[in-house]
Amino acid sequence: MRHERDFEGVGTMPTKAALFYDYPIKDGEVYGQGRRQTIEKLTDLYPEVINSKNFDEHASGLGNVEVIFATWGMPFLTEEQLAKMPKLKAVFYAAGNVKAFAQPIVDNDIILVSAWDMNAIPVAEMALSQIILSCRGYYRTIRDYYETHDQNKAKAFHRAGVNGETVGLIGMGMIGKRLSALLKSFSFRVIAYDPYLSEEQAMELGIERVSLEELFRRAYIVSNHIPDLPSTKNVLSGPLFESMREGATFINTGRGAQVIEAGLIETLRNRPDLTALLDVTYPEPPGAESELWTLPNVWISPHIGGSVGDEVGRMADCIIEEFQAWESGKPLRYRVTREVLATMG
Repeated sequence: MRHERDFEGVGTMPTKAALFYDYPIKDGEVYGQGRRQTIEKLTDLYPEVINSKNFDEHASGLGNVEVIFATWGMPFLTEEQLAKMPKLKAVFYAAGNVKAFAQPIVDNDIILVSAWDMNAIPVAEMALSQIILSCRGYYRTIRDYYETHDQNKAKAFHRAGVNGETVGLIGMGMIGKRLSALLKSFSFRVIAYDPYLSEEQAMELGIERVSLEELFRRAYIVSNHIPDLPSTKNVLSGPLFESMREGATFINTGRGAQVIEAGLIETLRNRPDLTALLDVTYPEPPGAESELWTLPNVWISPHIGGSVGDEVGRMADCIIEEFQAWESGKPLRYRVTREVLATMG
């Protein structure tokens, strides 16, 4: 099996490795600040970075590669390309979502490891900041202040505050778990909906498991973190948004395809007390004619929730640690198996 590590000769011949990625470095250099140099010390690293455009040019030099260190822009490897790397045993992906390239890797029994938990950190932090600001009435007061130029009128609605307010999390994967821990440190009450979340797991996390309908009715802030799966498309409908509390906020850092946009728009049009903070939409960006661009109670950001700048190094550190564990025969914390892949979004 290709996924079994052959330990014969470990310590005498370094693992043959290569870097695979293609993304704008302005978003943060994943293998910068000495990370590439660390990999060079740990392995026999191929000198060029490989991507979908130059793979054929370098294919003849990749025949002995055992390990790929990748990040954003990892190409989808065809069976023909994989056949040119017959010794490939593992791919260590220093980023989050692996859906774009993972299937042929796991289908060929090649170990796949993702730093998705590290990439969950900034998403959870961004959602936390939006939740705190929403509870202070920030987005609604800013809108009203620009409109009226009157401080008293801009604040003339109930602002919940943070202490003991209820936040509803949809999806309790890596991001949801990290966010719930952050929220509890700020004295929020956390309720959650996730069909895979058991009552025992909810108790361990210190949160309350509820139905999706109850979550929308009770939470002052609803934050979406559902994985992007065929079964989760269009699950957030107009009646759910209509049932939200007075002055509530909907935050989406999950995926836009889970929201029935027409239902969200109609609700926001009819209920100016609500606020929507959308880091993701479907399509992305919204069409030029979409009312999401013009509704005064909608704030759209250009999918900025993931790791950027100096945050990206955490992902490289994670997969370097995982590589060292793999070489030592120790358990992997972030392996993406077929079963895990089926529930990742």
